[in-house]
Amino acid sequence: QVQVVESGGGWVQPGGSLRLSCEASESISGIYFMGWYRQAPGKARELVASMTSAGYTNYGDSVKGRFTVSRDNTKNTLWLQMNSLKPEDTALYQCLAATTWGSGTQVTVSA
Repeated sequence: QVQVVESGGGWVQPGGSLRLSCEASESISGIYFMGWYRQAPGKARELVASMTSAGYTNYGDSVKGRFTVSRDNTKNTLWLQMNSLKPEDTALYQCLAATTWGSGTQVTVSA
């Protein structure tokens, strides 16, 4: 079963940018669905962005126009480029590859 590890989180000021990476332990070319989810304290987990192996993308309403998801099957990696970050983007960001979850990377947006 594929394993995934997220990286790239950290602290950033409002308006800043971060790029998250989700690296898989094996080829992702056969994994149809990969996505980024986030969960803030006291809130339910929500979809941030997803991308299928066919290239179809889907974004949560709150991140449309600010975040961009991409994947490189040759590098077994899913990325999330996050721009114009807001304090409400603060959360634990987790990668999902088919049915496998990563442990997540924390993103904190504050002045």
